[in-house]
Amino acid sequence: MRLKHGIDLGYCTNIHRGETWAETFAGLRTYTDAVRRRVSPEAPYGIGLRLSAVAARELAGDTTLRNDFHRWLEISNSYVFTINGFPYGTFHGSRVKEQVYAPDWTTAERLAYTNLLFDLIDEFAPSGESVSVSTLPGSFKEFIRPDTAADQREAIYRHLRSCSEHLDRLRDRSGRDLHLGLEPEPLGLFETSGETVAFFEGLVAGLGSGEKERLLRNIGVNYDTCHLAVEFEEPAAAISALRSSGIRISKIHLSSALRLQPTAESVGRLAAFHDEVYLHQVIVSDGARVIQRFRDLPDAFAWYESAENPGREWRVHFHVPIHAHPEALFADTRDHISGLLTLMGDDPGWCGHFEMETYTWEVMPAAMRSGDVVEQLVSEYDWCLGEFRRCGLA
Repeated sequence: MRLKHGIDLGYCTNIHRGETWAETFAGLRTYTDAVRRRVSPEAPYGIGLRLSAVAARELAGDTTLRNDFHRWLEISNSYVFTINGFPYGTFHGSRVKEQVYAPDWTTAERLAYTNLLFDLIDEFAPSGESVSVSTLPGSFKEFIRPDTAADQREAIYRHLRSCSEHLDRLRDRSGRDLHLGLEPEPLGLFETSGETVAFFEGLVAGLGSGEKERLLRNIGVNYDTCHLAVEFEEPAAAISALRSSGIRISKIHLSSALRLQPTAESVGRLAAFHDEVYLHQVIVSDGARVIQRFRDLPDAFAWYESAENPGREWRVHFHVPIHAHPEALFADTRDHISGLLTLMGDDPGWCGHFEMETYTWEVMPAAMRSGDVVEQLVSEYDWCLGEFRRCGLA
């Protein structure tokens, strides 16, 4: 939906199962349209689409499928303004973990997939609509090998520059603004605002002023409020660091993380959030600085058993419902969302794409679910729209 200051708000359809186009389209007709009828029955409704590589290729290769989707968008008074291009393959129902980063930006496969997503959204989005695709932060730290790190990083830069050139060609053809958002994530190749700035410095190194300007117009950051909160960053400082370095905020993911004070009871209860599908990175602070990072919950549990200092606060990369406090013993990081929107209310216009992302619905403890998935999404819209209104943005 369109809010003030040219802001588009939607939810990411990666919350629903869908690896083929038929499955993806069924989810849109079943769940997304039900949400639309509740939150935007008359005004145009913005969709944050997730397309796997399989679904994208199926859609691109069949004119009939694309025409059917065009007709459905028209009939449902909906439009696509952004695509989540982070997960390339299967994202529900089986082990994802670190494979969500594969293939990474060292590979031609990731480039081809991302370019295809831009081709599709350029076709489906309304004329003149600014469109975005979000993607992984280059790679996963564990994928970068010490003996080949320089070559891997250069391959990432080369493929991202090639994607930027593809966006230039699409812009010349359609006249629309297209931009890619790299998504800092705990234990990604870059995860903090400082690491993100350093990555972009390498990305533009050696480019002429015109080339640098075009690249930074085409490639920016997808700022996930859960991820930066897990890193114990504050929105004002993080956004300032990115924008002052000339980095575009392409899209903002509205999401909330778990936080807790580590006690035997709370850490024991945290075991209910472990699953065999997703990584749930844990970052530990002693109140002044980050003292530990763990790739997943079992690693943090094992460390806690023998830790002399388990820290004052743990933050966990588990996307919890935006609208509701977690169960007893836990808190959330919704204050990061509120702080970011307050920041934008004071200085609007630096980002127009907002996408709610709580993809963990299927693995969430049952007590945290609000009825069915449609009820949860409607409740998340209600809470987020209240915050946008509070800040004069809706």
